[in-house]
Amino acid sequence: MPTRQPMRIRPRRTAGDLFAGLGALAALVALLGGVPYALLRLAGPPLPPELLDLDLLTSQVGTGTIVAILVLLVWLAWLQLAVCVIVEVYAGLRRVGMPARVPLSGSTQALANRLVSAVLVLFTVSAVVVPIAKAGGPPPARPAVAAAAALSALPAPVAEERAPLVPVGKAKKVYVVQPPHGRHHESLWEIAEKCLGDGRRYPEIYRLNQHKEQPDGSRLHMADLIRPGWVLDMPDDARNIHIVPADQPRDDTLKEHPGKPVELDGRARTLTPDRADLPAEARPDVSRPSDTSVVPGGGENAETGRVPADPSRRSPQEPATERGAGRESRTAADPGGAGQQAPERGTGHDPSVAADPGGQDSGLELLDYLAGASLAAAGLLAALGRRRRRQLWYRAFGHRIVRPRDDAAQAELALRLGADAPGSRMLDIGLRLLGRSLAAQDRVPPTIYAAHLSSRTLDLWIHPPDRDAPAPWAAHDGGQVWRLPAHEGRMLDEQALAGAPAPYPGLVSLGSNGEGRVLVDLEAAHGLISLSGAQSTAALAALAVELATNRWSDRMRVTLVGFGEELAVIAPDRIRCAGSLAEILPELEATAEERGHGGEVLTGRVHGRAADPIWPPHYVLSAVAPSAEEGRRLAVLARKGVRTAAGYVVAGEVPHATWNWEITDDGRATVDALGFEVTAQLLPRRHYRALVDLFHTAGRLDGELLPDGPEPVPQTPSIEVRILGAAEITGPPPMEEGRAVLAVELVVYLATHPGGVHPVVLGGILWPRGVQPVVRDATIARVVAWLGTDSAGRPNLYADESGRLRLGPEVRTDWMLFRESVRRSHADPALRAVLLEKALNLVRGPLLNGRPRGRYAWLAADDLEYDVTAAVADAAHRLCEIRLADGEAAQAVAAARAGLLLAADDEGLWRDLLRATHLTGDPGRLRAVAEALHRRASHHGAGGMAPETEALIDELLPSWRIRSAPSA
Repeated sequence: MPTRQPMRIRPRRTAGDLFAGLGALAALVALLGGVPYALLRLAGPPLPPELLDLDLLTSQVGTGTIVAILVLLVWLAWLQLAVCVIVEVYAGLRRVGMPARVPLSGSTQALANRLVSAVLVLFTVSAVVVPIAKAGGPPPARPAVAAAAALSALPAPVAEERAPLVPVGKAKKVYVVQPPHGRHHESLWEIAEKCLGDGRRYPEIYRLNQHKEQPDGSRLHMADLIRPGWVLDMPDDARNIHIVPADQPRDDTLKEHPGKPVELDGRARTLTPDRADLPAEARPDVSRPSDTSVVPGGGENAETGRVPADPSRRSPQEPATERGAGRESRTAADPGGAGQQAPERGTGHDPSVAADPGGQDSGLELLDYLAGASLAAAGLLAALGRRRRRQLWYRAFGHRIVRPRDDAAQAELALRLGADAPGSRMLDIGLRLLGRSLAAQDRVPPTIYAAHLSSRTLDLWIHPPDRDAPAPWAAHDGGQVWRLPAHEGRMLDEQALAGAPAPYPGLVSLGSNGEGRVLVDLEAAHGLISLSGAQSTAALAALAVELATNRWSDRMRVTLVGFGEELAVIAPDRIRCAGSLAEILPELEATAEERGHGGEVLTGRVHGRAADPIWPPHYVLSAVAPSAEEGRRLAVLARKGVRTAAGYVVAGEVPHATWNWEITDDGRATVDALGFEVTAQLLPRRHYRALVDLFHTAGRLDGELLPDGPEPVPQTPSIEVRILGAAEITGPPPMEEGRAVLAVELVVYLATHPGGVHPVVLGGILWPRGVQPVVRDATIARVVAWLGTDSAGRPNLYADESGRLRLGPEVRTDWMLFRESVRRSHADPALRAVLLEKALNLVRGPLLNGRPRGRYAWLAADDLEYDVTAAVADAAHRLCEIRLADGEAAQAVAAARAGLLLAADDEGLWRDLLRATHLTGDPGRLRAVAEALHRRASHHGAGGMAPETEALIDELLPSWRIRSAPSA
């Protein structure tokens, strides 16, 4: 096999370079040697006796002491310079690219960099030959770890499958930017981190590829905008790259390495600094130390995958920022299929980039926006749940409801990941309780112009200040803030407040300030709200979605002008669309006088009922800038000087606006009258199209056939994974609680995906917000050690020859057993009832019941949840029919209830339960079932029960409506 030959670089140096190098060398000698010599001769040692006297702290400071302190500061400055020079010399000689940063030494290190760079020009040849000479040494041995021994022990691909190394003199190193794997996307920072060992070296890659034409015809103009399929030239010391002929066109390189990350490419080359190129294994190395000491911070960070942010590791132009405690990189495809990487803005809050005026979105990932809009996500999930329950009305036997695909599936995943259902509940119940308490005291509710919701409190900013806040609210800041602690909000009785009206339906999220969500009340503006900025349409779309789906309002109307026709599918009972302001102004003016105003609006609400608000609010959101006449009419309509049951937000600069709301180019939202500046909540075009597709899918009633062919079931398992209820894993020893949640989810995913999954994809699934490879690999190695080996000594978790992680043949799930029993029931009519009952006995509750918030979000884009729900409901239905045919009413009731443990929203099973209960001859039990079903349908807001279900109850229990009417 050809070997790599050293290539000596003979740089060209000009006379100017020579004189500059000599001058820099003289300056360095003077600074590093002359300064300390002069200080020692003229001022003495760094710590003179004056500073070693303890009486200095209590005695009067004289001139000598001040001089001594100044001398010490000069010594410290010199020491800082010396450290910077050492760091720069090391970086220059070792060729590590961008040197490490010395804390608090920005300008000093910049000076040292210039001086050392000029000096090294004098020694360019020797500086280049040093690492080449070291490359011939033997590679350092890698530590062996028992936890990952099972993975590393697998046979590696034979050497003949590897492509021969290309001689360096005729080759170059390149990296092919990959399409998203799972929810993982690449950036220059991440490529530099993987290939150069330091993300801060991304400018080197940028400079090598700047303005060079890529296979798609585009060019690299900005460091934070790269696209999948681009072929990037890499520095000489890069590793995890492809080595190709130096004159090979980028198109040919892309054809040779299509769609595979370098870790999965059999022709990949791995280069470690100061070593020769070595052939890489075709499977990734997951043999990482299982000790959490490999993870900065250790402890819980090792489980969450979030590493402490290190500001010293970032540059102002860094193409990926740290989000909260962990850094993420995003690359997403635009509607045309090309992708671009863009930075996340802010830390710990929502990134905010929106659609441009022409309607093209920024190409950022759905996760960034939808998961960040936590309150809107909670409302959207609730609305989606109502659609799904309606789909179940019409689900046919042997079919599952249609599940979303592509962007729609990713949108639901983001909603599940970010939804703040507890926060939404506290905001809803807390405001209703506040209104009821004020009504009981016959007090006029105060104006709430803004709110702040965090994990600890709900704060309402009120006007005028009032120190008398009704319990459990407490007044703060002289009565300007009313606060509800989160622990108090969690204890509020939702049932007791079921009939209380929503007093402040116009509250809507403005954005996030890093600690929580900031909401403003559209009605509190007492006039027109002007919204400016290129991203105003995305801001209006976010407002519309949250207003239409929030739970802290009752009935309302949202009129969208000039945008959002697709959004009406999300909440057709609330959203309507118009083409222009002229189309709706006459109606607005005609109804304005019929609405109450001032204290009458709030007082009327808190004394009313949720079912019939006196003044249903109407909010107008216009992406069309009004003409001068339309602006005047809107201002007259909106600016009453007092509260009305309406709100008006209009794009563009509008005269006479009471609030001016601006969305800056970097996604910040400011409201001049309130003094707020937050990261805006935005919904670009691609993202709300994904939402629209999601809701269109949830409206389909045709269904999909359930898949056949269950996998073989081990008869003597060493490990059993139970998912038909709470997640449980039996067999391995208990794992400490802090790590068990993630380890169990990893095993559950692999157990339900027997085809295996690559570690990179698994990392994107378990850590949708991003994870460092060392954290991912340490977690996998820990689970390998936890699961141990089977009866034949084989690891229960291993990597196959393609690098995919799989569970061993002695790992089985209760879902496997369930499907096997159902399959056998089809083939054996004599044992059908017994086998179906055996299958249903495995069901302990909802699928993965009690899963922690934010975990198992991958279920949204997976078949598992849809398959399990439909299969359990079908098995229960079939067994119930068999029992009813045999006249066994009690056993039929048990079969239906067993299915409802997991598929509680399947009304077909409720109808089976009604029929079976009716055959027991107990009217009381039948009425209890009918009322339980009625309460469930009302509680979930699914629009009531299916017509077929209501007709069945009327037939079996004609009097049920009489007793149920008051509770409605």
